[in-house]
Amino acid sequence: MIERGKNISHFRLVIVNGKAYIEKFAKSYQTRDVFTIWGILQLLRLYPGKVPDLELMFHCGDKTVVFKKDFQGPQMSPPPVFHYCGEENSYDIVFPDWTFWGWAELSIRPWETTLHNIQEGNKMVKWKDRIPYAFWKGNPKVSIIRRELGKCNVTEKQDWNARIYDIQWLQERASNFENSKLENQCTFRYKIYAEGATWSVSEKYIIACDSMTMFIEPKYYDFFTRNMLPLRHYWPISTKNMCEEIKYAVDWGNAHLDHAQAIGDGGTNYILENLKMKFVYDYMFHLLNNYSKLLKFKPTIPIGAVEICSESMACSLHGQRKHFMVESMVISPSDTPPCILPPPYTPETLKEFLQEKENLIKQVKTRVINTKQ
Repeated sequence: MIERGKNISHFRLVIVNGKAYIEKFAKSYQTRDVFTIWGILQLLRLYPGKVPDLELMFHCGDKTVVFKKDFQGPQMSPPPVFHYCGEENSYDIVFPDWTFWGWAELSIRPWETTLHNIQEGNKMVKWKDRIPYAFWKGNPKVSIIRRELGKCNVTEKQDWNARIYDIQWLQERASNFENSKLENQCTFRYKIYAEGATWSVSEKYIIACDSMTMFIEPKYYDFFTRNMLPLRHYWPISTKNMCEEIKYAVDWGNAHLDHAQAIGDGGTNYILENLKMKFVYDYMFHLLNNYSKLLKFKPTIPIGAVEICSESMACSLHGQRKHFMVESMVISPSDTPPCILPPPYTPETLKEFLQEKENLIKQVKTRVINTKQ
């Protein structure tokens, strides 16, 4: 089963006796594979001797690769492939993305540092003094949703209460992304999350801003957002009436400042409580630990695989890449064991939770429809 995922994966990871071995199959975009592997090495440093022997395949692209429609027969078992996101129609196993250890090409520092800087940036402008519009900045070329979002930008004839900015890559790279620092983008009361080719790593940075986050009907999910609720952690926006719904959300928020601020705080507190780096590693630990229990063979070091350790990996790089690795390196083993997993949802509890989420989204849509009548 694992071997069948080889042609859709960028690398194979094998852990034997606490040591990591990598076999690369394809070049990933930028340094996604490098920083993903780095993150796994830090897990081994945080919990030495606790991560069991295992073998897995990892895909570093944007799009999901193991589709349910391709494995419908009883004899058709899908290859277990790890990836950064999932969706309803795929079997991809969701793993934290590379940016938790830094995105060198965009000068985005490791998550702990970036989150601290965003928290400091949140203090620059009091919430009620922030710009009373919905803000989005990014690359509109990677998805239809983002191109449609561009139509919601202010014009001489129409103001949908949105301020949309197309990132200028050449200028940004020339200034080392000084004009796109995430900690300086928390000056609007409302921020918009729009998926890129699939999910977007921008999600955690946007939610951390204290602004009321508007989710434009995500199709994909990462490992930490599915437990979030509309009107408690974010404001839902549909793809069909995007501009009208953004305008309504901003008008509603500006008329109910305390409520809008509470939703913004709810999302940020969710990130602060659940996305501590220790918990990111704990998620990785439990995922790999439970995955290893499913293996029906003893992992061995494959021919062609190379042993990788933190010191040799960091020493082989230069510039921002090396700096980010040093910054995100686990210095010593954890004083505490991995957190204890809470029990899984029962089918009834999960159904109730999903129904609550659906009802809250319908509630918002009803409000929008009523204002049109």
